[in-house]
Amino acid sequence: MKLLMISGDRSILSGQRGAFWYTLQEMQKHWERIDIICPRRQKKVETYENRSQHVFVKEKNAPSNVFFHPCPWGLWAQPFWIVEKGQQLIAAHHHHVMTVHEYPPFYNGRGALTLHKKTCIPFALEIHHIVGWPVASGAAEWIGRVLSRWVLPGEARHAAAVRTVSAAVEQELKNWGIPSKKISVIPSFYLDHDLIGRVVAPPKSYDIAFCARLVENKGLLRVIQALQYLPDARLLVIGDGPVRQDAEKLIHNMGLIKRVTFLGWLPTLEAVLDAVLTARTFVMPSLSEGGPRSALEAMACGMPVIATRVGVMPEVIEDGENGLFTDGFPKDIAAKVNILLQDEKKREHMGKAARKILDRFERGKLVEKYAEFLKGIAKRR
Repeated sequence: MKLLMISGDRSILSGQRGAFWYTLQEMQKHWERIDIICPRRQKKVETYENRSQHVFVKEKNAPSNVFFHPCPWGLWAQPFWIVEKGQQLIAAHHHHVMTVHEYPPFYNGRGALTLHKKTCIPFALEIHHIVGWPVASGAAEWIGRVLSRWVLPGEARHAAAVRTVSAAVEQELKNWGIPSKKISVIPSFYLDHDLIGRVVAPPKSYDIAFCARLVENKGLLRVIQALQYLPDARLLVIGDGPVRQDAEKLIHNMGLIKRVTFLGWLPTLEAVLDAVLTARTFVMPSLSEGGPRSALEAMACGMPVIATRVGVMPEVIEDGENGLFTDGFPKDIAAKVNILLQDEKKREHMGKAARKILDRFERGKLVEKYAEFLKGIAKRR
């Protein structure tokens, strides 16, 4: 079968081996061909004018079957590009099903709905998390949440099925009137058993690790503020994004320059895990979230994780057993970190218990389930 994906992810086109890259490594095994329509890359290193970009995402010596089709214009044109390029691809390759990753400002959904009406290709609507829910990080996220309340149910009426990645989002979508029979919960937090099994924990150099795209809803500034209550603690920050400049200013103003290290974006998951494991604890106080994937990866590596009750965290953390919950405010973050830093045996116990999630989110099994979900939609035609 052939799959058409409508995605907002252009990280691979920028040379990054992030979550999407690792997903496609497994997804390609289940499809004859995968075409991905996405926005143009953000870094202007090369121009993709009216052509498709073939991306190597295959096992060694196997034929590559994944093709990217980035829009040659800005995001304002994305719905039109989805329709134009989508019709060309479907006419040429006769795709069996389409999947659409949707979120504000809803350009993927607008384009996909028009493409569906013109070609009758069945599609799945993927809602990995609801922007600004349960807590908005600012006015933009609040507006995004309000708009999602009205836009997503309308789009779901036209979809053959709706995919979410956590029970919490599933319940909220039900509250919005989307029929439960149309919603499937299929986690997207794919953990590579072999890769994680090869990771060897290095000596500890930091007390806290934080790993994420540096945007407001991830809560990095609150982690930095928590250091004022942890006089000797050192923080390692992995990732990059628009909040980094504000974070560096805050560190300077608080006199924490010698206690916080920024590594930026690391090229591979192996490099990320090696860095994360140099810390004694992992903290992720997100305000709204689908995962967070990085917290699950840390747990799978045997780290005690401190997280807020968002995304999939309420489904995987047993408070006090394999991790700790925090309300996300600096004082409480510091208090939870302090509990673990003062008790090595508790850290070891939680880390050992946390490892058990590896089997639950094993990459091969979950990607196969995802592929079968999409193929099931195609078989209904």
